[in-house]
Order: sequence, then C-alpha cells, then structure tokens
Amino acid sequence: MANIITIKRRIQTALNVSKTTRAMQMIATSKLKRAQDAAISGRPYVEKLMFLTQRLTNKLEEEEKSDYMKTPKDVTDALLLVISSDKGLCGGLITNLVKELLDQDTNNKDIKYITVGKKIEGAVARLGKEIIASFNFGTTLPIFDMIYPIAKIIDDYFLNKKIANVKILYTHFSTVFYQSPKVETILPIKIQKADESNEETFPFTIFEPSAKEILPSLLRHYLEMVLYQYLLESYLSEQAARMIAMKSATENAKEIIDYLRLEYNKQRQEKITNEILDIGNGASAFAYE
Repeated sequence: MANIITIKRRIQTALNVSKTTRAMQMIATSKLKRAQDAAISGRPYVEKLMFLTQRLTNKLEEEEKSDYMKTPKDVTDALLLVISSDKGLCGGLITNLVKELLDQDTNNKDIKYITVGKKIEGAVARLGKEIIASFNFGTTLPIFDMIYPIAKIIDDYFLNKKIANVKILYTHFSTVFYQSPKVETILPIKIQKADESNEETFPFTIFEPSAKEILPSLLRHYLEMVLYQYLLESYLSEQAARMIAMKSATENAKEIIDYLRLEYNKQRQEKITNEILDIGNGASAFAYE
C-alpha cells in the first residue's frame, strides 16, 4: 500500500514539473519570435552603415583614419566582452560559453573582462579573472540603451591605449536547434575597401563636415549598432536553447509519467488480486471448518 501511495505522489510531482516546463517552453517560443524579428530588422541598417563607412574611409589617407581603426602599439592586454544570460535552464549554452572562454584565456593570459549576464559573471569570478565591469542581461528583449555604458567603457580602454584589441564572445544563432559560442574582434574596426562600382553610382557625394570629422562619430555609432546586434543574437540563442531544453524536459516528464502510471496500475492490480485470493482462501478455510 505504501509503495502505491509513493508512486501516486511521484506521478503528481512529474505532472507538476511537466506543466511548468511546458509553460516555460511556450514563453520561450513567444520570446524567440520577437527576438528573431528584432535581429532580422536591424541587419539592413548595419549593412548600410558599413557601406557608408567604407565610402568615407576610401576618401581618407591612412594617417587620417580614426583611432577606432588603428591597433595601439606596445600594448599586449586585451579586452573580452562576454554575453550570456541572467537565467539558467537553457541547455548547454552557459557551459559551452565557459569552455570557449577558457580557450581564449589559454591563448592570451592578459585579458580583462566585461560580462553581460549573471551566469557568466559568476563563472568568470570563480576562475579568478579580472572583471572591469559587469551588467545584467535581463529577461526581456534587450533595448538599445543597454549599449551606452558598455560602449563607454570600451571607448575609454581602447582609445586611451590601455588595450590592444576588443573581442566579443557570444552565442551565435545558426538555427532553432543549433547555437554555438563564437568570438569576433570588434576593435580595431576592420573596414574593407568599398566596391568601386558603388563609388561610380554616387560620384558627386559631398560630405559636410569633412569625411575626417564625420568618421569618428560614425564609427562610434557603428560600434554601438554591432554591439546591439550581438546582444539581440545572444538573446535569440538563449530563447531557442531554453525552448528546446524545456521541450525535452516536458517529453521526459511525459515518459516518466507513462512509466509510473503503468507501474501504479500493475501494483494496484497485484494488490486487488492478492486481496481476492485472501478472501477466497479465507472462505475456503471457513467452509472447511
């Protein structure tokens, strides 16, 4: 009897868990759609910004180019911006980021860190690394204002030649079923030479003020937009990973419930059979007497 009661309790617990994971799966699915729309809608703007930057740099001599595009000399330290999440329950997303982070640390010992997300902040702190700033990621779609304090710190370290480069470690969104950690260099900004055919399309463009004066502000804005796109992609990857993890958890809970119900019915049937046998044996003994 006690075993049947235990199984019944376990069934109820599994049912409660499946309801929770199912609800979390549905929430992640909803957030995933909004994140996809935001990430996709921002890409054309960043591409146009890059095109304009290419055209500006084509009009400048090497010595006139912005400090955003130059590698500081005699500096070995680097800055790594790591983006994760504030919450768990998103599969191996955090674990994979930490593995990639350790690989980066092996390749370059002199790394300073900016962390976005409580999970990665805790991991970096446990590894004893130097965190110069940390930010919460939040649980809703990132807003552009989140970028300003991050960009300000990056500006201070790079433009004042405290670091040689700035890299970002984030989770790249490939598909809903596959996300992977990826490292990109964001400073110094590498600008490819603009296509000459595009120059012919706009041969008489006049820049006011001059291209040299416009470029630093444009590159700062470009940096902010790129950072924001990485935030959106990290958020998108987080929601996709959580949706898949919760879907898997819901399916596992269902399998456990099915197994426990089968076991419950089996033991209940055995109990009823034993009781019938006991009644039959008792009746036979009574008749014999």
